[in-house]
Amino acid sequence: MKATIIAIGKCKKKSPEADIINEYIKRSGWQLTIKEKDNSTQKDEAEFLQSSIPHGAKVIVLDERGENLKSTELAAKIADWQLAGTSEICFLIGGADGHLQSTRDRADLILAFGRLTMPHMLMRAVLTEQIYRIQTIIAGHPYHRE
Repeated sequence: MKATIIAIGKCKKKSPEADIINEYIKRSGWQLTIKEKDNSTQKDEAEFLQSSIPHGAKVIVLDERGENLKSTELAAKIADWQLAGTSEICFLIGGADGHLQSTRDRADLILAFGRLTMPHMLMRAVLTEQIYRIQTIIAGHPYHRE
């Protein structure tokens, strides 16, 4: 499985968040990449996000108004997609003003990580850990406990 995080804002290479992100990318059994763009207008950000979606990929838009799933529920949804032939997923993280409706309309899933506001780089660190966690849940690895 390939997973791509497409995000607005650039992560500083020597930041604590970058260390966490890189650790989970190293652990990942999936090909995990990040594509990012500097903050811009909401319209330009939406164009970048939408044009960066790989052909045939399932799209998960991170949005505070999305579904608030447990890790096991998200893993089950992605496992179902894999069984149906999906080989690539992408996660879209918008800028400070969020996503335009046109970006939400491209989503196969709109996902919330709770109702808290998080700094964008911290959200990327949390997301990369969750991508790793999803892999371990699907594989039956004991990393995840309930």
